[in-house]
Amino acid sequence: MGTASRLLLLLLHNLLLLLPPPCAFGFVPSLDSDFTFTLPAGRKECFFQPMRQGASLEVEYQVLDGAGLDVDFYLESPKGEILVFHQRKSDGVHTVETEDGDYMFCFDNTFSTISEKVIFFELVLDNMGEGEQEDWKKYITGTDMLDMKLEDILESINNVKARLSKSLQIQTLLRAFEARDRNIQESNFDRVNFWSLVNLGVMVVVSAVQVYMLKSLFEDKRKSRT
Repeated sequence: MGTASRLLLLLLHNLLLLLPPPCAFGFVPSLDSDFTFTLPAGRKECFFQPMRQGASLEVEYQVLDGAGLDVDFYLESPKGEILVFHQRKSDGVHTVETEDGDYMFCFDNTFSTISEKVIFFELVLDNMGEGEQEDWKKYITGTDMLDMKLEDILESINNVKARLSKSLQIQTLLRAFEARDRNIQESNFDRVNFWSLVNLGVMVVVSAVQVYMLKSLFEDKRKSRT
């Protein structure tokens, strides 16, 4: 092994020693989750999300299917205060700064007695663990010799992670929009077929009545004499 190869291996070994142990890196915590469910007519469904002080909660929802494509929505704080209340909306986006406790958000379809609704919603939780973000720094020593500090590397990784998370969120929302548009198109297709059959039936009946009436006009009602 040549001198250049030994120097390269030694340099890589020293760089590995400067890195923190596995799982020591701290990323800005951001959790995304989505859910689709069916809300029956005359029913209300509520969900609970535990949050911490100084975090951020974003709720985005869409009504994908159902008559009117609307639903009542409200968001309640751990103290019982109504933070958001919307009536008969098809979609919405709401972001709140949170405190310690369980936040409740509900979808209300009690105003509808016949139609059930298919609802999609997504939760985005930011800053859920910033208190542990700086713990990784205690594992790092001698980073002054590096041209690029590990803080800069971590910042770049966090930026990439945030943009990837945003891309995934946008793709999820696009899939929800596509599902809602497809449901609307299928509903319109069924309506067009139904009314086309009705019109066809009416035309057949009207044609039969017209033929019968015309035939009756030219019938000779005089009885033949013998």
